[in-house]
Amino acid sequence: MNYTKTIAWLFEQLPMYQRVGHSAYKANLDNTLQLADYLNHPEGSFKSIHVAGTNGKGSTSHMLASVLQEAGYKVGLYTSPHLKDFRERIKINGTMIPKHKVASFVKQHKPFFESHSLSFFEMTVGLAFDHFRSEQVDIAVVEVGMGGRLDSTNIITPEVAVITNIGLDHTQFLGTTLRRIAGEKAGIIKKNIPVVIGERHEATTTVFEQIAGEKNAPIVFAEDIPYRDYASDLKGTYQQKNKHTVITALRILQEQGWNISEESIIKGMGRVVRNTGLMGRWQLLGTRPKIICDTAHNKEGIRLVLEQLKKEVFQQLHIVLGVVNDKDLDSILPLFPTTARYYFCTPNVPRGMSSKILEEAAKNYALLGMAYTSVSEAQQAALNNAMPEDLVFIGGSTFTVAEVV
Repeated sequence: MNYTKTIAWLFEQLPMYQRVGHSAYKANLDNTLQLADYLNHPEGSFKSIHVAGTNGKGSTSHMLASVLQEAGYKVGLYTSPHLKDFRERIKINGTMIPKHKVASFVKQHKPFFESHSLSFFEMTVGLAFDHFRSEQVDIAVVEVGMGGRLDSTNIITPEVAVITNIGLDHTQFLGTTLRRIAGEKAGIIKKNIPVVIGERHEATTTVFEQIAGEKNAPIVFAEDIPYRDYASDLKGTYQQKNKHTVITALRILQEQGWNISEESIIKGMGRVVRNTGLMGRWQLLGTRPKIICDTAHNKEGIRLVLEQLKKEVFQQLHIVLGVVNDKDLDSILPLFPTTARYYFCTPNVPRGMSSKILEEAAKNYALLGMAYTSVSEAQQAALNNAMPEDLVFIGGSTFTVAEVV
């Protein structure tokens, strides 16, 4: 199998949550534990940081990796989903896993994958951990895929666990209340391992404190820790809380003996995009008209992005909007401005919501515009209509943004 055929097999032959939804979700770690045993436990061969949360876990993971890289460490980074290239999920010091490594890993272990009906995510976690072991990384920053307790990444014992925040997302899997979701994400808290919680919330604080207490895990709420701001090349104002969370986690690593200088923190926070290749976070794609995209896709994330949009100066706002079909439109559509001109589109994934359905739902909230069959068509229509002093925003889904960056 060459790389192209390998990726086709990974994506087409096996269910993957990001593409097909509920059918790809497995509510246990049995397969992952069997895979880890089969691969001779690569997860035990490197130090790690485990990052969960509803929003911000991707940015937080990339910031941590960037600082550790500036500190001179060989840093693995596992994140999901990817935007353009599958290999974005698995990086070492910002370099994606080589294509031949992906192909050879799948070819070598395909009989085991098939006989145990492993999911896309389970195989990808195995690939990442095997790669980090073979390349002898000093530390890996591992982002949770979804939830925490039953996520395939939850077989590591990290130096520190990080939970950025809790919001109502993936409720069909994780629960319909903040307390239930917090309980799932708190599943990454390990015995005697410190945990950093990015944000306090009256509905979730006691959940974290209780589970941390049961595990004898030192718990720190980032909001309670004095914080000096650091300049970052991640320009979203919503990154402020993520940065506070990152610095709090780094202080814990310093206390554990990790050699992370102030200069490394300054450089690492300022070079996140350069060091890690992170895309799609309040990313500027063009000027005159100004074009901005962001991967925010749930109520909490979209609210923060739209608040920042209000601070921009423009004559007319054009919004290219595409979502997936399990999105709770009644929770996100009321957040959008009625003064914008809308270009509804269908992301090119199996569970992309029809732009016509999105257009009709948006009318209920006085969000008016046209429906287009593709993201590129909607984007081009917005650019055709926009004047130099206008602003075009593209978002609603990771998959919408993936088609424009």
